[in-house]
Amino acid sequence: MSIEILTLIMLGSMVVLLVIGLPLAFVTGIIAFGFALFLYGPFALPLIASRIYGFVSVYALIAVPMFVFMASVLERSGIARDLFGAMHVLSGNLRGGLAIQTMAVAVLMAAMTGIIGGEIVLLGLVALPQMLRLNYDRKLAIGTVCAGGGLGTMIPPSIVLIFYGLTAQVSIGDLFLATVIPGLLLAGIYIAYILIRCYINPDLGPPAPVEERNLSFAEKLVMVRDILLPVLVVFMVLGSIYGGIASVSEAAGMGVIGVILCTWIRKELKWQLIRESLHQTMMTCGVILWLVFGATALIGVYNLMGGIDFVKNLMTGLPFPPIMILLIMMAILLVLGFFIDWIGIMLLTMPVFVPIVVEMGYDPIWFGILFCMNMQISYLSPPFGPAAFYLKGVAPPEISLQDIYNSLWPFMALQILGLAIVMAFPQLALWLPSLAYPN
Repeated sequence: MSIEILTLIMLGSMVVLLVIGLPLAFVTGIIAFGFALFLYGPFALPLIASRIYGFVSVYALIAVPMFVFMASVLERSGIARDLFGAMHVLSGNLRGGLAIQTMAVAVLMAAMTGIIGGEIVLLGLVALPQMLRLNYDRKLAIGTVCAGGGLGTMIPPSIVLIFYGLTAQVSIGDLFLATVIPGLLLAGIYIAYILIRCYINPDLGPPAPVEERNLSFAEKLVMVRDILLPVLVVFMVLGSIYGGIASVSEAAGMGVIGVILCTWIRKELKWQLIRESLHQTMMTCGVILWLVFGATALIGVYNLMGGIDFVKNLMTGLPFPPIMILLIMMAILLVLGFFIDWIGIMLLTMPVFVPIVVEMGYDPIWFGILFCMNMQISYLSPPFGPAAFYLKGVAPPEISLQDIYNSLWPFMALQILGLAIVMAFPQLALWLPSLAYPN
């Protein structure tokens, strides 16, 4: 049977199993083992197991549960809440100031945890009610929370970049450096959008009342502490990586120590908090690992079939310049983002796309940043954008899921704009790595 027919059967089987409601991890695993047994017999199964073991035994993968644990502790402690309160005062009488400082808090939270779920929940619990209380435009407030919370994919230490580095076999440290400017660029685009809209129509984002900004010196000192503690954690994590003091995994461990110390200083460190955080970490990592098992097995079998070479020859044989092939890849990732989560998309496509990108002469570090920016869009895009569901779980009852989706379209357009800018100017992603590792 030809590889073309086998590819169509594999894709068709995946669509059917997903439509009937099976989880992606089980879908990919079932198809992988089914094709392996059908084509090569039971002797192929140890090859699948060895491929899975080779991926999950990588030392850098230890960073994932560490960052998830950090996010779990932050979600249960008052660090994020007080950080938001402190920056609320600093926003002053700026139009849209509360939305802007929500974005600033989102950047700091992303730099501490590297994931988006807990961040959107925290902002939904803390920032959204405050903006609604001050009569902010509902769509602007909802979009700010979801888009800001999604910055965890772009601001290092991003778990998405860790998995991309392992899958594409590129330096995770280089990826962290490469994403700094694009991540801040995207946050800057959001802030510029908020400022412009609130300048044109001040009713969209009125400033905080004067009485909320007039605080005593002692109260301001407490707020300085509330800002300095998260900044200290960010410095411990990113400073140790960029300074060459620690690897990504070691820096993740330092981040966990930093968050626990901050919680202890704030007198919030309790056994129940640690136990619940560990439980959530185990649950999250369990889901991630099952997705890794299934997708890694599927790509291993497809590679054994010659499928990766088939796709590579098919795409490089198209009568288009390399930039058009790159745009086709971005379009494929964008469409997949409507239906599949980021880890499934990455594990299924990056082993195929990255060799093609390298053969066309593009830098895989730059392509990794484009992938992360594309996944930013998938977090917001209906019908399965996870950001909308995270926020719906904590939003006031009067805010429907449709209201949330209607609020996200402008921010998705801004994400596409940011992606286009980084595609047009690759040095935005490659400049910092070139400074750190000059030729």
